[in-house]
Amino acid sequence: MNIGLLDIDGHNFPNLALMKISAYHKMIGDNVEWVNHFNDYDVVYKSKVFTFTPDNGFVINANQIIEGGTGYDPLISLPISVHRTQPDYSLYPKYKEAYGFLTRGCPNKCSWCIVPMKEGNIRPENGIEEILQDRKSAILMDNNILASDWGIKQIEKIIKLKVKVDFNQGLDARLIDRPMAKLLSKVKWLNTLRMACDVDSMLPVILKATRYLREYDCKPSNYFIYLLVKDIKSAHKRAKLLKYWGLDPFAQPYRDFTNNSRPTKEQKNFARWVNHKAIFNNVEFADYK
Repeated sequence: MNIGLLDIDGHNFPNLALMKISAYHKMIGDNVEWVNHFNDYDVVYKSKVFTFTPDNGFVINANQIIEGGTGYDPLISLPISVHRTQPDYSLYPKYKEAYGFLTRGCPNKCSWCIVPMKEGNIRPENGIEEILQDRKSAILMDNNILASDWGIKQIEKIIKLKVKVDFNQGLDARLIDRPMAKLLSKVKWLNTLRMACDVDSMLPVILKATRYLREYDCKPSNYFIYLLVKDIKSAHKRAKLLKYWGLDPFAQPYRDFTNNSRPTKEQKNFARWVNHKAIFNNVEFADYK
């Protein structure tokens, strides 16, 4: 069969589902390629991660089109035979890291997060060796790795293997006590350690976690902090305090997944102000145009 793939979000980050689909079809002898709109296909797989990404409006010459990903339907999942297939990294040749999940799900039920509905409670998914496939670094997309005994055991293996990693969805600051900070200080970070400060009540939690991490000299020390922007007054307070503490906030305007509402103009302006560091460090938000 002739199989076509469409990464609706673009090729700026490897799409793990499409990589597994590609590997599976190649394994059973099918031809797989990115969709060329001049070609005909037996099956085209369209994947969209983000609900706000506009769909591809091109005509597709295919007998069957299968859509998947949170951007289409958060409850769609890969068949188990495809899900357990090792990803095809040839689709994204410029990315040299391994990509995957050590765990799936999260025990928290934050109202703004789609993970509890999509994945349920936290559970083991893969071992670090299974994800690495002989690569020397990994982008790990776990939603709450520290809430899992399995996840913590994998972090211990990561340290032993001296693998560089990035937990790109962030770590739960509420679970970073002194022993955890000591463990994390032994990790070789591919980028920087990330946490989230989505509500005001997380401010003292972030401060305490940061103190523990810096106490054990967890490098680098200017940690990356995801900042949910819903109420501007609250987000402004959090952004200013994080900056004062020497942390690096990254603002994300709130989107309601239940009705796919778009962020307000003020939320988007605030996020631009925070994320443009030359402006954030020199201009007050009240003066930002």
